[in-house]
Amino acid sequence: MAKFTWSDLPVVAEMGAMKQPESFEEFWPYYVSQHQNAMSRRMHFVGTTLALGCVAVAPMMPQALLAAPVVGYGCAWIGHFVFEKNKPATWGGAKFAAWSLRGDFRMWRKMIDGSMDAEVEKYADAAQWFAAAA
Repeated sequence: MAKFTWSDLPVVAEMGAMKQPESFEEFWPYYVSQHQNAMSRRMHFVGTTLALGCVAVAPMMPQALLAAPVVGYGCAWIGHFVFEKNKPATWGGAKFAAWSLRGDFRMWRKMIDGSMDAEVEKYADAAQWFAAAA
């Protein structure tokens, strides 16, 4: 696999304009565009839920903290490689890893309240734009 670089992943700030994200809110449409597949989103949901469970039991079982990133990222990356057929944004460096984690939590919350499918639909044009720009 080629080395992942953010210069390969433009973000739409204005229609037709390409630039790297400068904030999480600019990153969010790209994040959503990389999670179009419902099974991939479910894998993220399972991974995030299991990781949160690991953190919750860590006061009684400290080694659970070691399992949190393994189960969280493990499930998410299966979603990307098997269902979405793309690379996790986490690999783009520390800032993008942090935004990706924040995106995981936002997506998790939106899946709970039932609004994530609408979010995917909202950014469907962005997904097509990112695919064409890649």
